[in-house]
Amino acid sequence: MSTTDSSPAATQRLVQVNYRKYDGTLHWNLRMRRLGEDAHGIWLGLPAGGVTRKGHSYEIPIPEPHVLLFPREAWWTATFNGAPRKTEIYCDITTPPHWPSPDEVTMVDLDLDVLLRRATREPILVDEDEFAEHQVRYGYPADVVTAAQESADWLMDAIARARGPFAGAHQAWLAMVGGTA
Repeated sequence: MSTTDSSPAATQRLVQVNYRKYDGTLHWNLRMRRLGEDAHGIWLGLPAGGVTRKGHSYEIPIPEPHVLLFPREAWWTATFNGAPRKTEIYCDITTPPHWPSPDEVTMVDLDLDVLLRRATREPILVDEDEFAEHQVRYGYPADVVTAAQESADWLMDAIARARGPFAGAHQAWLAMVGGTA
């Protein structure tokens, strides 16, 4: 684990996380603490009892601590959930995360998700039907469709083989918000 700025102010900074749909509509959103940065990207965390929202609706409690990885120039984000949550890893296929300021990250959720459940230990690709539907509804360009599919394939392989950030890099970051893998 490393960080580019480990000062207390930098590591305590709150970041607004905004996932949007392709038409710009606000989707999942929450505020998380910036934990630091390593070779895999920028890590944000939220202790147990945090909240998220879908669009502008009511707050949804999150019982377990978790960390989010925002890789540089990749078409995905990764959530690593603390135990005992059944889903250990949940990756959203997105446009590359964009940081309009140090306090905000935004990306477009492209529907496909790759997840790893603790019980099965095999990655699963989900929401292919939603991805197909939204290609028509939102008019995803061909290059966006290709990038999303290639990212899903890469994630399936990387998670299955425990490569890159899926080889345990999240554990130290998760511990910073009171979680265990």
